[in-house]
Amino acid sequence: MFSIITGSLIISLLHAVIPNHWLPVIAIGRREKWTLKEVLKVTLIGALAHGVSTILIGAILGVIGLELEENISYFTNIVAPIILIAIGLIFIYRHHKHKHFHVDGSVQKKRTKKSIIIALVIAMFLSPCMEIEAYFLLAGTQSHVLVVLIALEYLFITTTGMLLLVRYAYNGVLKLNWHSLEHNAGIITGVTLVATGILTFFIK
Repeated sequence: MFSIITGSLIISLLHAVIPNHWLPVIAIGRREKWTLKEVLKVTLIGALAHGVSTILIGAILGVIGLELEENISYFTNIVAPIILIAIGLIFIYRHHKHKHFHVDGSVQKKRTKKSIIIALVIAMFLSPCMEIEAYFLLAGTQSHVLVVLIALEYLFITTTGMLLLVRYAYNGVLKLNWHSLEHNAGIITGVTLVATGILTFFIK
């Protein structure tokens, strides 16, 4: 359980920091001359939409994990950790091709504020965080409580992180090498998944 919580915590933090989701909101906000309050409000709505879709998929995977544990006794100790390691290796292999949510030209060409927000929210909802879904599956083999804990942890960290980053990045206070961070997100995610899978063999 400890390794699952720790791994999901790292993924949640990483996901909040990577700018794929919130940086486009800043770009559009500046282009449309939105106030910081307006940008934060849109960021909050988008983050919640993104979190809800991620948790919905996670809840389904949690139920699947519980069913598998009840019917396959070795799932928790062998199969689930192997799934985490396999997914982690895939992320490591494909980290240089990492793709995630980006606001394309069709969104930026919208004219009204309402249409821009709707487009952003839909895009966020349709781009759930797949990196953390494996943790929901593994948590389901432990208990429903752990699934709920990971869901709340993910939603709180992602939403709070995005709001704080937008708050300081919008006025240029926060200056980081976002491209480098985004480029290495896949490898960090992969290593975290593999490490969690290995630890799960030994720490329950």
